[in-house]
Amino acid sequence: MPAVSVRDLVKHYHLGSEVVQALRGITFDVEEGEYVAIMGPSGSGKSTLLNLLGCLDRPTSGTILLGGQDVSKLSDDELSEIRARKIGFIFQSYNLIPQLTVLENIEVPLFYQGRISPAARRRCRELAEMVGLKDRLRHRPTQLSGGQQQRVAIARSLVNDPVYILADEPTGNLDSATAEEILELLENLNRMGKTVIMVTHEPDVAARCRRVIRLRDGRIESDKPQVPRKIALAHPVLTGA
Repeated sequence: MPAVSVRDLVKHYHLGSEVVQALRGITFDVEEGEYVAIMGPSGSGKSTLLNLLGCLDRPTSGTILLGGQDVSKLSDDELSEIRARKIGFIFQSYNLIPQLTVLENIEVPLFYQGRISPAARRRCRELAEMVGLKDRLRHRPTQLSGGQQQRVAIARSLVNDPVYILADEPTGNLDSATAEEILELLENLNRMGKTVIMVTHEPDVAARCRRVIRLRDGRIESDKPQVPRKIALAHPVLTGA
């Protein structure tokens, strides 16, 4: 069973009297353990597809099966439960809570589900250690570099052992050296069997993936496997490592 199965996905937005056709019949599967990049120019439908795969929005028509479950027509509460239990999110802007420590930020998904326990807290500590933050557990986001904040987000995304990790431009706010470290971390997670779907506009980042889906005008322009290649990243220096 695929980790994600998308069939005839259509999404329209109504802007006054105008209907914007953001997605026009998208169909693809992502198998368990794949590492996929979704690319396309501005207006191609990347953000819309990201929101649908993340259960942040509903399609106009078509279906999305997540681990075999049709999430296309679930209620808001049901979608919230799916997001909490089955999807790990990594955002360009990290989306950490500034008042919380590193450990508390990692625990956030468990907190919302009422699942904080000594065993769960031990797992959060183990995840923090795995991403290289063992000595930063009591620090708050403002005391961390951009790369460290993204590591917190990656650890948080793994807390509930999600069906897949959805990464939205995960290196977009990082300098090239730190971006390299984050990509290495994602690749290690994929080698451990995690399914990773990454939305990116950067060819050098997409080159690291094993498959690239390209969108244009709301349709799939191409969908090809590839041999991952490491290309020197050319990110501007925005934040320290």
